[in-house]
Amino acid sequence: MSYRLRLTGAAADDLERLFTFLADRDFAAAKRARRAIEMAFGFLREFPFACRKASPEHPFLREMLIEFGAAGYVALYEIEDENTVTILAVRHQREDDYH
Repeated sequence: MSYRLRLTGAAADDLERLFTFLADRDFAAAKRARRAIEMAFGFLREFPFACRKASPEHPFLREMLIEFGAAGYVALYEIEDENTVTILAVRHQREDDYH
């Protein structure tokens, strides 16, 4: 069964910020990063429970590590119900925390 994937406005802003930051330095790398994130989101549509829990108190709040280069990205998401996964935030692994 595939889950429907939603992005919050904050998550969409995060993706734009991350793409712009990298595109200013290396546009080809920014396109590759976007593709890596898209592929990871595709995985979430099929296997949202495969990623680690972000908090022991909230078993449906999870984090996905997205490999890219030497560091990569982290997506914070919530399994809303039996049909929907919502991406709440995305950050680079070297950032302090979600924005």
